[in-house]
Amino acid sequence: MSEAMWEADEASRALGMRLEELQPGSARVSMEVREDMVNGHDLCHGGLVATLADSAFALACNDDGTPTVAAGFDITFLEPARHGDTLVAEASQRSQRGRSGVYDVTVRRRSDATVVAEFRGRSRTLGPTPGR
Repeated sequence: MSEAMWEADEASRALGMRLEELQPGSARVSMEVREDMVNGHDLCHGGLVATLADSAFALACNDDGTPTVAAGFDITFLEPARHGDTLVAEASQRSQRGRSGVYDVTVRRRSDATVVAEFRGRSRTLGPTPGR
């Protein structure tokens, strides 16, 4: 399901995101910060960093064929990203109970592995969860 969802994800594609790796309960997605992604401080807009993390989160929590959506997330920005940086978001499942899941996503700058942001997502499946 994750791969089909990714193929239909126009928003991530418009932002130039690339799926780098997809495993059960985890995903890695990258995005180069373009000139049109910087804010008035000449930094990557925080909403776009969150969008990158959210895209990796979505892939990680839709790996088993059961449609799953975000129930919410929190993000902490630790370092700025700038035009020309490539950001890499790595998502992994932390816990799954019934229809609810918890996922962590770390966003790093590829050039020096500096952690730019930490994201915690809460997921909710939309239907029954066979085998869970």
